Amino acid sequence: MSQFTRRDFIKAIAAAYPAAVLTIPSAHAASKARVVVVGGGYGGATAARYLKMMSPTLDVTLVEKNKTYTSCPLSNEVISGYGNIKDLEIGYGGLSKRGINVVIDEVTAIDPAKKTVALKGGKSLSYDALVVSPGISFNYAGVQGYTKELAETDLPHAYKAGPQTLVLKKQLEAMPDGGTFIITVPKGPFRCPPGPYERASQVASYLKEHGKTKSKVVILDANDSFSKKGLFEQAWKMHYPDTIKWVSGANDGNVVRIDPKTKTAYTTFGEHKADVLNVIPPHHAGAIAGATGLTNDKGWCSVDMLTMESAVHKDIWVVGDSCVHGELPVYAAPKSAHMASTQAKVAAGAIIAKLNGQPAPEPFFVNTCYSIAAPDWGFSVVHIYRAEAGKLVYVKDAGGISPIETPALAVQRKLEARYAEGWLRNIMADAFA
Repeated sequence: MSQFTRRDFIKAIAAAYPAAVLTIPSAHAASKARVVVVGGGYGGATAARYLKMMSPTLDVTLVEKNKTYTSCPLSNEVISGYGNIKDLEIGYGGLSKRGINVVIDEVTAIDPAKKTVALKGGKSLSYDALVVSPGISFNYAGVQGYTKELAETDLPHAYKAGPQTLVLKKQLEAMPDGGTFIITVPKGPFRCPPGPYERASQVASYLKEHGKTKSKVVILDANDSFSKKGLFEQAWKMHYPDTIKWVSGANDGNVVRIDPKTKTAYTTFGEHKADVLNVIPPHHAGAIAGATGLTNDKGWCSVDMLTMESAVHKDIWVVGDSCVHGELPVYAAPKSAHMASTQAKVAAGAIIAKLNGQPAPEPFFVNTCYSIAAPDWGFSVVHIYRAEAGKLVYVKDAGGISPIETPALAVQRKLEARYAEGWLRNIMADAFA
């Protein structure tokens, strides 16, 4: 992957944006077609907003069980005290003002044959096209001894931003100097690939800021490498020497069970005692996706990688963390907010094209991911993919990763930390405003 500058990034986005979003066929025949969107995260909210923007006469309904959405991106900074969770919260009033029917309810069943969506409140919605964006579910059974009840009380995973984020924050604050904060990382794929390592950085930042210099952060990882590894390791060496220890899967980092009473994590050959035990369980597609039969034998939703339409049920498009988008080794989309946003826009264009009896437009897919490893120390990665011979190909010269070495390293890292905040405001507005 090439290294890139801020100017390169802006040029890349400028080139990709019109190809991904603006080459949508005119939407006249769609008229009063009914589109239901299940899930109000970045993927679902963006899909609903762009469907209505591209074809104002569409009848668009968004179903989400929570009145307020809390952003996972930048939620690790809440744990350290660097950020405020209120800044990550947003409602659906902006979408309602755009003429989207926002229904606060829970989807209990989807019937692909009858094209209906059943709600917990008793109503049933009919659709001509359906977007499913339920995020992820957690496989608690993947770690022996861990349960949903523990996650909601004593051992929060905090990998869905909200109340658990604040519980984990309090546990960190209560940890004594000399204590050990353990993060367990499941085998991929999982939501936000750099997330656990940014979290370790933010925990270390809190310890440094509050003078808990004897404390340690241990990452027990089922994987043998991770996103932005060189950049994180550079930050750890510069800001938190001897504080963070990463144990790879090859070095017995895979946690197979825990003892919640003693806060002990057990690997195949070892045991690790924690003062704060942060178990991130394995992921799979949101529960409603599995109940609808949209998932494959790995628990993820396979889709047409150029349109996001389900490989199982026609007239259902799956976007966001629930889907497996692309084929290894050519392309495998990360489960990120920005990728969910791009997938949603591509799906919206494909839906409108299909409703109009037209071919789907040729897409670009863009992913941007920022990580903040210390105050004023951020870095990022940008991926851009285009269609070629029916497949997606990584555009090497259009994206890249923050350089590890640069003459003005501290200045660039500080700028990227600010860019991360701006990126969050923009992507939230793009989805919910």
